[in-house]
Amino acid sequence: MANHKSALKRIRSNEAKRLRNKYQHKTTRNAIKKLRELESKTEAETMFPTIVSMIDKLAKKNIIHNNKASNLKASLSKHVASL
Repeated sequence: MANHKSALKRIRSNEAKRLRNKYQHKTTRNAIKKLRELESKTEAETMFPTIVSMIDKLAKKNIIHNNKASNLKASLSKHVASL
């Protein structure tokens, strides 16, 4: 167990950050799945900017890698364009 107050605080804050990151990542993954299941081009085009924003926020906070974010955005834009 931790011997210092700062270590105990670090454990608490790390757990809070882990849960927040997990929630945001899961929410984004679910939104991506919904976008990929859509058949309507108009719905997909309205949903696309919000999902791109979510992906960018994950990359900015280092929850996902920048290249993965770019690959996701490219594949999603390709999907929306093909509808």
